[in-house]
Amino acid sequence: MGTGSYIVRGLGNEAAFNSASHGAGRKMSRNAAKRKFGVRDLEEQTRGVECRKDSGVVDEIPGAYKPIEKVIAQQSDLVEVVAQLKQVVCVKG
Repeated sequence: MGTGSYIVRGLGNEAAFNSASHGAGRKMSRNAAKRKFGVRDLEEQTRGVECRKDSGVVDEIPGAYKPIEKVIAQQSDLVEVVAQLKQVVCVKG
């Protein structure tokens, strides 16, 4: 919801079946995120992004996901970064 995205080009790594992650992945469950974070945390973590900022989407808070920069760095043998995008709008349910 607020950490941005990457456009990447696959490097054709056959050992990885020519595949790579399609996102950062969660570091905590939806229920754990709801227990740990509140609407104020969501507002802070999505500052500058036009999106819902209510209790119905707290489980999607950026803090519930792994850092995308680290995930991209760990895939340097799988993908080449073409562009990094800054999140400005996010539409959830």
